[in-house]
Amino acid sequence: MRRLRLAVWVLIALLAVVPVAAAAPEGQLTWGVHISLAPTWFDPAETLGIITPFMVMYALHDALAKAMPGNPTAPSLAESWQVSADGRVYDFTLRKGVKFHNGDTLTSEDVKFSFERYRGASAKAIHDRVAAVETPGPLQVRFRLKNPWPDFMTFYTAASGAGWIVPKKYVEKVGDEGYKKAPIGAGPYKFVSFSPGIELVMEAFDGYWRKTPSVKRFVFKVIGDETTRLAALKRGEIDIVYSIRGELAEELQKTPGLILKPTVIQAPQWVSMLDQWDPKSPWHDRRVRLAANLAIDRKAINDAITLGHSRLTYSIIPSTFDFYWQPPAYTFDPAQAKKLLAEAGYPNGFDAGEYYLDIAYANVQEAVANYLQQVGIKSKLRPVERASHWASYGDKKYKNLAYTASGAFGNAATRLETFVVAGGAYVYGSYPEIDSLFKDQAAEMDRKKREALLHKIQQIVHEKTMVIPIWELAFINGQGPRIQESGLGLIPGHAYSAPYEDVKLKAK
Repeated sequence: MRRLRLAVWVLIALLAVVPVAAAAPEGQLTWGVHISLAPTWFDPAETLGIITPFMVMYALHDALAKAMPGNPTAPSLAESWQVSADGRVYDFTLRKGVKFHNGDTLTSEDVKFSFERYRGASAKAIHDRVAAVETPGPLQVRFRLKNPWPDFMTFYTAASGAGWIVPKKYVEKVGDEGYKKAPIGAGPYKFVSFSPGIELVMEAFDGYWRKTPSVKRFVFKVIGDETTRLAALKRGEIDIVYSIRGELAEELQKTPGLILKPTVIQAPQWVSMLDQWDPKSPWHDRRVRLAANLAIDRKAINDAITLGHSRLTYSIIPSTFDFYWQPPAYTFDPAQAKKLLAEAGYPNGFDAGEYYLDIAYANVQEAVANYLQQVGIKSKLRPVERASHWASYGDKKYKNLAYTASGAFGNAATRLETFVVAGGAYVYGSYPEIDSLFKDQAAEMDRKKREALLHKIQQIVHEKTMVIPIWELAFINGQGPRIQESGLGLIPGHAYSAPYEDVKLKAK
């Protein structure tokens, strides 16, 4: 009897130390995506200075470090890093045993290769400051900077795709275009298929280092029309829907079984007056730019379209970013706007030409255009699919007015570098005093002095009335009854579901 009892205790002890296998991924979860997906978003090397590519990248790929719940720079493919005392050397130690979807093991050569081929947002700012990338060992990567740069980690891991890693051997084998057709990454989900304008299909990667995903199959279904997206959610054809606004958001909120998920994200939206540096353009006159700002009732637009959830900050910098400066508000004063236009020589207003916009936010820009027209500033809306909009914008093909926004991670300096400072990806003109101050802040290691310089730049942007800020967007999404965890809002400021390996369906 004693032997039997002992055997039972031994068996219990053995069971206690045997790891319990994670449950295999099950089921399918379908998103109703508000924009047409672009293959360029499958390759981190081509990351734009906006949030949209990260909708896909958080599934297919992984970074040395990235924003995660509770940590804006969470160790991921790199388990740790160190910075030299002089701020010129960054040493990363990679996580051991990380696999890409094709079975290749992640090494320092993949990190170096990914950095050197990066050509997306802020590529010049990053490459110009890095003297060398060294690989002392398979799991060691060393970045040597030409000079101390306080924003290296912010640019490398947050404001760009340079720190998102692709497999060197596979990319060299298939080439850049082949890679976008069949991307291989190190993220929690593997690429299965892509039908342009229809859907992207992915399946769980059970070798993901952080955890095995709960849901086996992900489908991102493109449904450009809001009414159709909401109808599909109500019918149970999709489980999570992005970007539902106005009366449709109110309808979603009232529908039993559906949950409205509004989140203010780090994505200010504004209108850029691209010709303000042209002396022949009406926008060259600050009074005209100020008139446009006074002509818009932002509170009314907010109440009507995002149910009052958006935040009116009057800045292109997210209020949650380091070095943010709060500008004064623009009052809604159409009478003063008309007076300013008359003083500038446009008593009857003027034709502002084409107004380019991301088709996903047509209703917002229609409201803005209507307010401008009421004071005499007439424009013609030109809706463009998101990928094409940003490609044309970055290629400097636009004139007149353009919808502008960004939900990319970073700080005030990263956002200014992309949209305000000479050489930025979406900069059509700049002012010498801003360019000079930006150069000074980039080399300033004293945080308080640097903050003062970045605040000064933002003050000049306001004083010159360089943009027409609308709001800090409340991204309003919805989820259906099958969802236990949607991932929406888990990462502060992130617009989409993430991290995807934490998304769960309810048990049947």
